[in-house]
Amino acid sequence: MTQDFAARVGRVEPSATLAISNKAAELEAQGVDVVDLSVGEPDFDTPENIKDAAKEALDAGHTGYTPTSGIPELKSAIAEKLHDDGLTQYDEDNLMVTPGGKQALYEIFQTLIDDGDEVVLLDPAWVSYEAMVKLADGSLKRVDTAAHDFQLAGALDDLAETVSDDTELLVVNSPGNPHGAVYTDEALEGVRDLAVEHDFQVISDEIYKEITYDGREATSLGTLDGMEDRTITLNGFSKAYSMTGWRLGYFAGPEELIDEAGKVHGHSVSCAVNFVQHAGVEAIRNTESEVEEMVEAFDERRTFLKDLFEERGVHVPDPQGAFYMMPEVAPDGDDDAWCEEAIEEAHVATVPGHAFGTPGYARISYANSKERLEEAVERLDDVGLL
Repeated sequence: MTQDFAARVGRVEPSATLAISNKAAELEAQGVDVVDLSVGEPDFDTPENIKDAAKEALDAGHTGYTPTSGIPELKSAIAEKLHDDGLTQYDEDNLMVTPGGKQALYEIFQTLIDDGDEVVLLDPAWVSYEAMVKLADGSLKRVDTAAHDFQLAGALDDLAETVSDDTELLVVNSPGNPHGAVYTDEALEGVRDLAVEHDFQVISDEIYKEITYDGREATSLGTLDGMEDRTITLNGFSKAYSMTGWRLGYFAGPEELIDEAGKVHGHSVSCAVNFVQHAGVEAIRNTESEVEEMVEAFDERRTFLKDLFEERGVHVPDPQGAFYMMPEVAPDGDDDAWCEEAIEEAHVATVPGHAFGTPGYARISYANSKERLEEAVERLDDVGLL
């Protein structure tokens, strides 16, 4: 029998980040020691109090379905957190709890984007944004920030030339994956002005909001005047609380969006896992010190790794948040070849920049020990890649 696949699936490529991780796993299964700098998750274990809360929830029998949008205790904790961040427009009725941030994004795109609707991305952009737009039959425009060290403030003129009255949605990710940039208030105000002028909505992906350095704080776009009702704020538990495998996220927006997205949610995943939601309450309310310790460790590694690259003449735009940096590794633009040689010859796993819309660069995760980071750079240097 010849399989006839849906056109929407043919429009997307497999995840480049997962492909690299799979390649690293294959080599390790063959006994090769791979320094994996491709992974997009903290290398810290989930804090004990969160695990204990999950066990207590299991013992208490919290194993059945929950309300589609989430258990009241978690929605209350999320609403309190958002209010503390200045997002006072969001209450429990403005929230959808999802099995991970990816599911949240998927539901937003499926709810808002029709055939041909225009979505604008800021490159380098996380790989799944493009795929999700294509799965929703949307059209894409992109704005490159690489020439401005990934800072949106320098690319506002380009953004103004790109958006129009036809734009349906803009995606903003600050602190950002894959670059680690934290956008300035000036840049976000520029986004606000364009969104109001052209009447489009903005997804503010804040999954790395708790991970910033040098005293910076990432401003939530929805706190700006004029953005209260046109911002969809997304966050989750994977990064700040080291809960990637737990699959717990959420998004907040106008109540009518939550109602409509609830149709997608209910017919696809029903609800997030019951006992995991109870663990999420503990994460929000009682894990501040553990988050601070993890961010301090990332900060130390960030400076250490950036210095190692720059000592070898490799330019690294300053990462101000998250746990990634993007050195310029292939000025000729052939980052694919560089990353392939890195894993095959140096046994160092990285992700090519073109996967994020920015050829010539590679995404490096510093969610690894300083010893392994140093070993990775030495390996890359030894095979002539630096």
